[in-house]
Amino acid sequence: MATTEISAGTDHGAGTPPAPTGVVDAVTTARAAFDRGVTRPIAGRERRLEALVQLLDEGEGRLLDALATDVGKPRMEAWATDLGVTASEIKLLGKHVAKWAKPRRASLPLTAMPGRGRIQPEPLGTVLIIAPWNYPVQLLLEPLAAALAAGNAAVVKPSELAPATSAVLTDLLNHHLDDDAVQVIEGGPEVATELLEQRWDHIFFTGSTKVGRVVAEAAAKHLTPVTLELGGKSPAIVHQSANLEVAGRRIAWGKFLNAGQTCIAPDYVLVDEAVQDELIEHIRTAVKDFYGEDPKASADYARIVNGRHFDRLSGLLEGGGRAVLGGTTDADDRYIAPTVLVDTPPAAAIMQEEIFGPLLPVLPVASVAEAIDRVNSRPKPLALYVFAGDDDVVDAVLDRTSSGGVCVNHTILHITPPELPFGGVGESGIGRYHGRSGFDTFSNLKSVLRKPTFPDPALLYPPYTSGKERIVRKAL
Repeated sequence: MATTEISAGTDHGAGTPPAPTGVVDAVTTARAAFDRGVTRPIAGRERRLEALVQLLDEGEGRLLDALATDVGKPRMEAWATDLGVTASEIKLLGKHVAKWAKPRRASLPLTAMPGRGRIQPEPLGTVLIIAPWNYPVQLLLEPLAAALAAGNAAVVKPSELAPATSAVLTDLLNHHLDDDAVQVIEGGPEVATELLEQRWDHIFFTGSTKVGRVVAEAAAKHLTPVTLELGGKSPAIVHQSANLEVAGRRIAWGKFLNAGQTCIAPDYVLVDEAVQDELIEHIRTAVKDFYGEDPKASADYARIVNGRHFDRLSGLLEGGGRAVLGGTTDADDRYIAPTVLVDTPPAAAIMQEEIFGPLLPVLPVASVAEAIDRVNSRPKPLALYVFAGDDDVVDAVLDRTSSGGVCVNHTILHITPPELPFGGVGESGIGRYHGRSGFDTFSNLKSVLRKPTFPDPALLYPPYTSGKERIVRKAL
């Protein structure tokens, strides 16, 4: 790849960084563990998954303190979104890993009989996982758990933009997983760059679309498969048939969770023009109910991760329309109020890139058809939200749009059921995980056909006769 430096979920300038230490040793150690067969036995996989659950239990206090330090996350919000949901996912993997790892029967056509068909899951090998800063525990440990369940060795890189959490995760992982199968590498963009120069059997990256392209380019040099969990501008469509009070509350919750720093947060709202003002009032009420008269004083409202992202969001706020709620900022506290914008110019910068912060443009539309056309005029989003009491409207949106996932009459929650694969489409990502789909992502689903040596009909062998051709044509 080029010498462009990368960091999980962020973009950096070009340059040739000094070679960091430890990367090659970590890759070599993890690959050697895989080659020794350390990661393959089911009992070992289950033990590592149990260790991850124990890590979350024993390290809970340290991790919650670190998340508060890095992103100002409220304690309950941090536990629910970074620790609790992650523990549930890991426990589910541990419960099913033995079953999912077994060969799966496949039916055979007449032309392959007699015989037996099986799909045999096998680990890919040694995988790289690069985690972002916004949910730094969940988005490192969930893909790691899927990789370990599938029998792989892994090298993981926490985000340096959440340094306190990175340090705690590194210490906990080194303590709880001590058999060389998991290696942790801390560091900045120069470390990520060197990691991507290595040969991997799979790369799992969560972050921005821009950096995802860099990861894909690096992977292509070795023909390495990738899972890219990216983002984009995830819209919310609100029809006049919606329960507007509930829609306002749920949009406010999904948007301002983690101060908007969520890859599937509602990025903007397309609302029936007849009910725009009413929806905004319900959002205003919800924000007051959640965070009080002054969200800055609330213990339940997070902060922007760093000064660079604060400056970026402040730039989007300028020229992004008229603030009818919020709009205030405090650089020293990295605080941006929950903000609703109207009269947003179509060409404004805030409508050209993923916002990834607590700024919510609300745009009126004349019909659901116009809303659908606006969604389809942009790259396919990671998530789409539709609020409507009319099932025909919901079905129209589902049938005529494409997105990584959809949540009807709520936000965010569609990623929580492990039976629903999570991932993007087009520029919002490649690949899926959660539950069995995560196990399959980190597995080679090897096709195996077993044939007996008797009978051995001459039908397929030369010389080819007209009689053989008639039989083959009929059989196929």
